[in-house]
Amino acid sequence: MFDWLIGDWEADVYDYGPEGAKHVSKGEWHFRWVLEGRAVQDVWIVPKRSERKQTTSKEGNRYGTTIRIYDSKLDVWRVFWFNPVTQDRAELVGRKVGDTIVQQCVCEDGSFTRWTFQDIKANSFTWRGEFSTDGGRRWQLDAEFLARRMSPKSPD
Repeated sequence: MFDWLIGDWEADVYDYGPEGAKHVSKGEWHFRWVLEGRAVQDVWIVPKRSERKQTTSKEGNRYGTTIRIYDSKLDVWRVFWFNPVTQDRAELVGRKVGDTIVQQCVCEDGSFTRWTFQDIKANSFTWRGEFSTDGGRRWQLDAEFLARRMSPKSPD
């Protein structure tokens, strides 16, 4: 389900505040097979390394990793995200839903989070982060990433 991600990506990153304010930045994302091909790991860097400074604030600062491992008993992917900069972490469950991949979890405060890969093409995709505080009845866009492969794949 995640093999198409293997490689290096750059992204336009849009973070949305509670009142609709939008913060724009650039990021980079690197995916590799790990653990003898049993998992996909990525390193997610926002702002991208060429724009980082020692004074980069914690807000919007993502320099973390995700490990995705297939759970054959449940036919889902276990997704573990860690950001040592902010101490954020999440454990999500990922599955294919039509032409999208949805990763979701229930947070410690009882709210719901979901991250959706959509508009998936060989050299681009959109990744949307949303949250719900009412049990999943309404979702609010929190972040959106428009990703492009750094070295485009040749069409098959």
